[in-house]
Amino acid sequence: MELLMQYIVTGLTVGSIYALLAIGFVTIYNITGILNFAQGEFAMIGALTCITFANAGLPISASIILAILISATIGLIVERTAIRHARNTTVIILIIITIGVSTFLKGMGLIIWGTNPKQLAPLIKMEPIHFMGAVINPQSIFIFIVLLILLAVLYVFFEKTYIGSALRACEKNQRAAKLMGINTSTMSALAFTLAAALGAIAGILITPITDATYEMGFLIGVKGFVGMVIGGMHSIPGAVAGALIVGLLETFSGGFISTFYSDAITFLVLILVLFFKPNGIFARASGERV
Repeated sequence: MELLMQYIVTGLTVGSIYALLAIGFVTIYNITGILNFAQGEFAMIGALTCITFANAGLPISASIILAILISATIGLIVERTAIRHARNTTVIILIIITIGVSTFLKGMGLIIWGTNPKQLAPLIKMEPIHFMGAVINPQSIFIFIVLLILLAVLYVFFEKTYIGSALRACEKNQRAAKLMGINTSTMSALAFTLAAALGAIAGILITPITDATYEMGFLIGVKGFVGMVIGGMHSIPGAVAGALIVGLLETFSGGFISTFYSDAITFLVLILVLFFKPNGIFARASGERV
């Protein structure tokens, strides 16, 4: 039971990081129709930028805010330069562009921060919590709480604000949104900005638990994408649930089978979902249809 509880806590912690990236994927995809494979690099930028400011002597709160703002600005620049002028091209070309952006950002990270792993001091300075035989890092609880808060904020933003309603209108039908006077180009820029900020938050939250490097964004970005596909590409709650499932799968397979096979098992589940529930296992709950 102690081991089971430990795996559950670890899986939910890792899955929460993937969930933040999955939310970014869903936001961009539903509003622009683009799969942004550079999403993970914003986590890298946010983490390493925060560490740089913290090491320069800034308070950790100021470092976090600046890192998120810089990452969001880079997301806006990416949309205005690399994506905006290619919007009328094919989906394949847009995907290739985002892969190119990912490679470029990773290269810039290598030039700026080098290859040495970097660490950030724990955001929550507390002793580990013992619960049902499991040792819980307070940082893990903090990550999960941040995820819940962000979900609540995003719900209010999308459901109760004018800009959120405009974003949802673009998600449902861009042509109709244009006819209603909504600037879809501005909404696209906002989607990339929001997704980049969420990616930065994910990178900052995971850094106190593991080291930050210039190549950290690729793997967590892929896992966030897998979580989105498993949960449902049209639903933020579904994508979050799918990402949590990926985190639990990864932890349990690594613990009970082998860490060498954990990624393979995760992608096997993805293939099975694509075969039997191509819309995602939570598509019906979200009310989405193809």
